[in-house]
Amino acid sequence: MDLLLFTLGFVCMIIGVFGSFLPVLPGLSSCWVGLLLLYLTKAVENNYWILGITLLLTIIITVLDYVIPAKGTKKFGGSSYGIWGTNIGLIIGILAPIPFGVIIGPFLGAFVGELIYDSKNHKRALKAATGSLLGFLASSFINFLFCIIYLGIFLSITWKYRTILF
Repeated sequence: MDLLLFTLGFVCMIIGVFGSFLPVLPGLSSCWVGLLLLYLTKAVENNYWILGITLLLTIIITVLDYVIPAKGTKKFGGSSYGIWGTNIGLIIGILAPIPFGVIIGPFLGAFVGELIYDSKNHKRALKAATGSLLGFLASSFINFLFCIIYLGIFLSITWKYRTILF
């Protein structure tokens, strides 16, 4: 049973790392579930401090995932149309078979959204789209960074209890 929980935990970790920059997959929350599965094994001693702190960080960063791109768009002069355009562009960018669609989609979505809001001000639309892109990239970077940290914790704990786990 321990080997199954460990394997599922490791799979969650890999999905989480990829999910940190591919919005279709769950990112940091998947990594946290991977840590939880590792701690559910009988081989690994429970550490509620690590689980609690990582859960709190996961919740905070998940909330920030929605706030950061919107704040980036607003900081650069965007409207709610730009924010909606960012989200729609992100979905299209994921589904479209183009290279870097995940980056291009939100940018173009915010740009088109801002043009729908005010078709005469192209400069403002471009500025808002740039803010959306920077917010999305910052959010993805933070997610990826914490996923790598959680993976490091997972591997460290696995190494510590390797003789009991395997």
